[in-house]
Amino acid sequence: MNILIVHAHPESKSFCAALKDTAVETLTDLGHEVCVSDLYEMNFNPVASAEDFLERENPDYLFYALEQRTSFSSGKIKQDIQDEIAKVKNADLIIFTFPIFWMSVPAIMKGWIDRVFVSGVFYGGKRIYGKGGMQGKKALVCTSLGGREYMFGDQGIHGQLYGHSGMLRSVLQGSLGYVGMDVLEPFVAYHVPYVSDEERKNILSNWSQSLLDLDTRAVMEMPSFDRYDDTFKPLS
Repeated sequence: MNILIVHAHPESKSFCAALKDTAVETLTDLGHEVCVSDLYEMNFNPVASAEDFLERENPDYLFYALEQRTSFSSGKIKQDIQDEIAKVKNADLIIFTFPIFWMSVPAIMKGWIDRVFVSGVFYGGKRIYGKGGMQGKKALVCTSLGGREYMFGDQGIHGQLYGHSGMLRSVLQGSLGYVGMDVLEPFVAYHVPYVSDEERKNILSNWSQSLLDLDTRAVMEMPSFDRYDDTFKPLS
């Protein structure tokens, strides 16, 4: 299997980096082909702008999604975006490793999605969810945070992490599921800065073990496109 790991953490000696390294080692040992996009190491530009296009369809007004569509099909989108799209298209599974920053993904990870998930390739019109451009691919989020597990639930102080209204829903459903990927149940490392080294080793061991059973890992339920009619409005 071809696997892409998209990693976002500014410290190469962090626990989050250890999660990434553990995934590389475990999956490589299993015989998979593993490619890593370490966004901070790459100094990846997260800012979507007019500079992403070598030539504009409409030079007078920037409609980013439409420019994505026309520029990619004509080969006039920036090379760093083309390179990342090629990695995604080659991958059977994309793993995202990052810490929770202010109830969301780091800005550099969000910017990677903004620039790489181009209209016309990943999604467009009715090509969403089960009919999205990336159908047949799997996605797995592995994240770390400082809070305890009980803080993230229906009654938790922070609310759900990835449930129906969870803080990661915009990534799991609104990005990965939206473009047609099968989104696997996330792996979450809780309270990382405050636990012992032994507990951190156990988390890494559990993460490695979970990667041995990817075929049986639960897939998150996504909205069904069948709920919509030809006018793309919700059916009553």
